[in-house]
Amino acid sequence: MVSDGDEEQSQDYLFKIVLIGDAAVGKSNLLARYARNEFYPNSKSTIGVEFQTQKMDIDGKAVKAQIWDTAGQERFRAVTSAYYRGAVGALLVYDISRRQTFDSVGRWLNELQTHSDMNVVTILVGNKTDLKDAREVTTAEGKALAEAQGLFFMETSALDSSNVAAAFQTVVKEIYNILSRKMHLSQDQKKPNMSSLGNGKTVILQEDANDTNNGAKGNWCCS
Repeated sequence: MVSDGDEEQSQDYLFKIVLIGDAAVGKSNLLARYARNEFYPNSKSTIGVEFQTQKMDIDGKAVKAQIWDTAGQERFRAVTSAYYRGAVGALLVYDISRRQTFDSVGRWLNELQTHSDMNVVTILVGNKTDLKDAREVTTAEGKALAEAQGLFFMETSALDSSNVAAAFQTVVKEIYNILSRKMHLSQDQKKPNMSSLGNGKTVILQEDANDTNNGAKGNWCCS
């Protein structure tokens, strides 16, 4: 969870990441596996919203990812506006053994675009690869959809931990890379109104139609 004191002062960047997708696709177990190396085979749907934090070191910078998790059921849709606000990254999760969760990807993308304040670095995650015999969505289908939508793509298993850390790290590193490019660009242009990010500032990537990379585009500011 969020820490304070010396640890808070030591972080250079704080990125808000959200987990989205239908109910029971394994969002909470992906987060549990990544944040605590735990898995709950009988876990129930998440009630309300919770988050975990994970720290990474990128290019010598202390980066903290604040990862938010909420239930996918329609009755929790009232929390969406606050849930998405300030997010700079997202994992859009479907269950490879349930095609209807894959068919919902477009709706979740629309919701993300509607409720988020800026363009969000997004990875499409096909979860539960351990259910090989029950697969209903092929890897090729997932890759094709991700490519069409300008998303990163990865298949994971929260049960056996396959690619779980890599999925989260892909998003965090891409946000950092976009931020770094923008900082270098602003320094090169010597904009007088740009200031260096750091000291634990929350990072927001805002849309910039002239700069696109792997489906993630944006300039930056801090709040």
